[in-house]
Amino acid sequence: MLQSTNSNTHTFYQDRVAYMRTRRLGWLMGGAFFLAALLSFFLGLRVWGTYTHVFTFYLKWQDALVALFWFITFLTLGGGVLVLRFQYAVHVGYVKGVFSLIDTTHIAVRDISAANLASIFWILNASFWCFVTVLVGLVPFILIGWTLHLTSVPLAIVATGLAILLSLAGLVLSVTFSSFIVIGCFGAVSFWQKLGLVLIYELNTHTTVRCDDTILTVIYPDMPESMLDLNVLDKGDKHLLLALLRERWLASEHLWTLTFGDEVGEVAQGIKVEPGGAVLVS
Repeated sequence: MLQSTNSNTHTFYQDRVAYMRTRRLGWLMGGAFFLAALLSFFLGLRVWGTYTHVFTFYLKWQDALVALFWFITFLTLGGGVLVLRFQYAVHVGYVKGVFSLIDTTHIAVRDISAANLASIFWILNASFWCFVTVLVGLVPFILIGWTLHLTSVPLAIVATGLAILLSLAGLVLSVTFSSFIVIGCFGAVSFWQKLGLVLIYELNTHTTVRCDDTILTVIYPDMPESMLDLNVLDKGDKHLLLALLRERWLASEHLWTLTFGDEVGEVAQGIKVEPGGAVLVS
């Protein structure tokens, strides 16, 4: 749906079908995350109750397993919260619009495509494997608990010494990947803040707008890159948006950079915009 607040400002809204599809995907993904969080939490509790909790100078394998389950709980809860944040951003975009042409000097973009859900998954995936690497680095500490109980004293001394040496190397690995997880947490907070954020770009010599077949990308120095999935618009609004962009680019005498993919370029060139937003296809 298109809304024009005046002759030079046009705001584009999500198509209802695309909006509902994205919302359903979000609820399915969020529900899966919260279910996984609940399951992993109770699995961790189950393992926690199967062994004694006496202090030792080595790591028990049960401790590592509990840590893995509860880290999965932490990850999936975080993923669920990010999905809820995305769902809110999608709703706001549906109400307030996803793309605006403001006079002839600015454009505003709100990225609420379903690709954000994939980004959430890959953030969690990277964090999970970082934690697995942390546990791999701690494996020598688990081995110490086994080598100390070897029946042969000389073999126990040699094996424990080797395990301690391996533990030093493993500790470096674990600390390194633990720092990646901490950095990732800060990155997730930044991602949370940017989800559905409206970015306004001035149309000048520094602005690049690229329209591929399904994605509109806006690039501006010292500002985040914005991407709009053109599939969230209905077909008529998509054609009108492309035509208005081309019209304003021509009117600016190519002040800013506009590039089209082959398919959308042909569409944009074959459309003329009449006063009031009417679209004529030639």
